Amino acid sequence: MHDPDAFPVKDAANETLEPGAGGAEAATATDAEQELQRALARADQYQDQFLRAKAEAENVRRRGQEDVAKAYKFAIESFAEALVPVADSLEKALQSDDATPEAMRQGVELTLKQLLAAFAKGNLKEIDPVGQKFDPHFHQAIATVPGGGVPPNHVVSVLQKGWTIADRVLRPALVTVSQA
Repeated sequence: MHDPDAFPVKDAANETLEPGAGGAEAATATDAEQELQRALARADQYQDQFLRAKAEAENVRRRGQEDVAKAYKFAIESFAEALVPVADSLEKALQSDDATPEAMRQGVELTLKQLLAAFAKGNLKEIDPVGQKFDPHFHQAIATVPGGGVPPNHVVSVLQKGWTIADRVLRPALVTVSQA
């Protein structure tokens, strides 16, 4: 890890002392050189630890991204499994050539029950706000009409049901609201 050319270190064994120089100065130079070598070894150790920690952090980040991608990819799997029987029922209804209108109606009602059960499993809930106070977070007013016994700013009729998924509005209900 340590680049010997980056910080040239004098070799104390090759140094020549001037005549009259004391042994104490040579000992101090040797001690300083040893201390420098220990500091360089610690620096190498710290750099190695840093690089390992950096690599580990990168691996954790990459694994996290892969987990999120998998969660997005397969999050709808349970909901899709609940919808497959609905598709099967609709295909059977289309294959039936001699069904009476009453039998068709019963089949459609059963298929709707399957669909609503799939929606409940997927945490989808309908917004059917007839008679409730208008809430712009859950309702979209299409028109205002005279109250006719309905309190002002309340929903008179629903033109299209709204839907929420896990308490988040997927589609607001299209409503008519009573005038003040």
